[in-house]
Amino acid sequence: MQPARLLFDYPKFWAECFGPSPFLPMCREEMDQLGWDSCDVIIVTGDAYVDHPSFGMAVIGRLLEAQGFRVGIIAQPDWHSKDDFMKLGRPNLFFGVAAGNMDSMINRYTADRKVRSDDAYTAGGVGGKRPDRASLVYTHRCKEAYRDVPVVLGGIEASLRRIAHYDYWQDTVRRSILVDSGADILLYGNAERAIAEVALRLSFGETVASMTDIRGTAFIRRDSGADYYELDSTRVDRPGRVDKLISPYVNTQDTQSCATTQAEGPEADTDTTVVVDLLPSSRISRDKTVVRLPSFEKVRNDPVLYAHANRVLHQETNPGNARALVQKHGDHDIWFTPPPIPLTTEEMDYVFDQPFARVPHPSYGDAKIPAYDMIRFSVNIMRGCFGGCTFCSITEHEGRVIQNRSQDSILREIEAMRDKVPGFTGVVSDLGGPTANMYRMACKSPEIEKACRLPSCVFPGICSNLNTDHSALIELYRNARELPGVKKVLIASGLRYDLAVGSPEYVRELVTHHVGGYLKIAPEHTEEGPLNKMMKPGIGAYDRFKRMFEKFTKEAGKEQYLIPYFIAAHPGTTDEDMMNLALWLKRNGFRADQVQAFYPSPMATATTMYHTERNPLSKVTYKTEKVGTVKDPEQRRLHKAFLRYHDANNWPLLREALMRMGRADLIGPGKHQLIPKDQPVAQGYKSARRKNSTAPGARKAGKPLLTQHTGLPPRSTDGRRPPAHRGAPKPGARRGADRARARVKH
Repeated sequence: MQPARLLFDYPKFWAECFGPSPFLPMCREEMDQLGWDSCDVIIVTGDAYVDHPSFGMAVIGRLLEAQGFRVGIIAQPDWHSKDDFMKLGRPNLFFGVAAGNMDSMINRYTADRKVRSDDAYTAGGVGGKRPDRASLVYTHRCKEAYRDVPVVLGGIEASLRRIAHYDYWQDTVRRSILVDSGADILLYGNAERAIAEVALRLSFGETVASMTDIRGTAFIRRDSGADYYELDSTRVDRPGRVDKLISPYVNTQDTQSCATTQAEGPEADTDTTVVVDLLPSSRISRDKTVVRLPSFEKVRNDPVLYAHANRVLHQETNPGNARALVQKHGDHDIWFTPPPIPLTTEEMDYVFDQPFARVPHPSYGDAKIPAYDMIRFSVNIMRGCFGGCTFCSITEHEGRVIQNRSQDSILREIEAMRDKVPGFTGVVSDLGGPTANMYRMACKSPEIEKACRLPSCVFPGICSNLNTDHSALIELYRNARELPGVKKVLIASGLRYDLAVGSPEYVRELVTHHVGGYLKIAPEHTEEGPLNKMMKPGIGAYDRFKRMFEKFTKEAGKEQYLIPYFIAAHPGTTDEDMMNLALWLKRNGFRADQVQAFYPSPMATATTMYHTERNPLSKVTYKTEKVGTVKDPEQRRLHKAFLRYHDANNWPLLREALMRMGRADLIGPGKHQLIPKDQPVAQGYKSARRKNSTAPGARKAGKPLLTQHTGLPPRSTDGRRPPAHRGAPKPGARRGADRARARVKH
């Protein structure tokens, strides 16, 4: 692979003479005002256009503008014909297509496959402004409008569907989205480096078909790739057999991996700690090695091979040692180059320092865009997550290496927000990212980081090679709240509490100055079985953090509460696990206001468990013990009902289940019992068979909001309690904020 070129070192395209535009144009009249006769690049997106660095289309558009290209936006076009796709004319270089900040299917459907009534990324919050599988539909319309114009496919929908993948909504394995869409090339992950390279080379007259050496891309390869050494991984390993083929599971670097420090725990697998060089010749580099996965046809028909392919894919996600992958679809080979090189701090600053207007496009008038309202006064300080939670797709999209902005860049954005964004009252609603407290954290050794092939740095325990120093984050918090015009800085992103407990100074700083009444954290469960399948720490880490939180809250003389999130119906969860979780909730005085069952998003490891009933965290064989999954609608309702044990509508279902489980002792009026024996007559409860409501703004699969018995109304995002006549916030408001906080997905 070619070495990474810094984003600000690219030669500028000739159109840089036009300079930056107030907004990227959305119609010909705006193009005329800018003096443009045409666009070099047109971005088609499923979201309303908000010129803010939390929205992918704005980041990519402003980056290309900085490279000198004229960039137009077609936001939420009418997909029923090609007309809307032609309103800016023919782009000189390419169409860039993305479904939006969310997968279009997750955006539209709940975990129970019910249609959502709203869309947080649309003006007015109305649903139905984008089609199902928007990336496919938009690409088809672009090709219909201008068949000879290349289409570059990106965004999180394309990123997580780049390979043959299980589709929850059709309950089948679908082909790579690159094949179904007909796009010319697919960019996965955060694609700044790749999009800049594609645009530059197209401007030099190269064809997309010749671009086979750009990291973070997928393409259909017409030639054989004869200069590559191919490793055959189309079969699973056979126990007890000496296989002379090079195993894709082993670390082929000579550097000792930090995997050896974490080879303990229920999911540890000895094949992840082998450190040998099995390449046939030292002259064959990893950059010229490709791993052949089982074909689409094989993984579609064989769950074991699907789990095997998913395991190999996740083993090849470290930019420091990942090899290219290839998967046959019919008569075509789809190649996947290694992940993009993470951006340096200087490059992150370059991206976020672009002249964003930080508000929606004027064409929306006074219409509210809920996702924007949620992140309007928040600042993204980093990208990536090394947690590796199996149900979450952040790592698959943004990577495990944390990419940090400088403190100066972050403070400049806060000042710009203070000076430019209407309605700023002095409260910064969030300084965060995918995880609030991973800022500036990294492996202590660059050599070990490049060699490691573990899926997580914090499971089953925190790696001894991980630098968990919170001092840079503490300094950032202090400097941010001292800025003129800033009254309060809140932290609303999810907190990794197992990291936080190692820094009492950080917890004190957080609790004393940056909690707006409630702090959300995500233990996800209390029982070892499902926690191991999630790759989450035990509930003991939560208990330690809770004690620290309460201690520092008391010292600060404040009234603040932890809001833990839990997942229902995750793979590996039994009815007994959910019962024990419900008992824990009751003992601790929590009541779940909103509950969502596990949502199998494309390419996530837990989705593979759900589909195949195998655990790809361990070596996959045909004799591998199966993972219990919760697919039956009745059982999914039961698991959600356990989380809402306090709801009388769920008591008939829970009574029946507890009797069946031999736990009738939990039915009664005692404090140690879960639900009453009798149903309240006057309440007029609904049928227990009806589906519990699902919040329309889930950040991750299975993130319910809980409230504790305080008798107090919840706080608003600025830390103030609302007057009593305002009532409680709308369901899903806090979770919608988290989803909208845009872990920039592009």
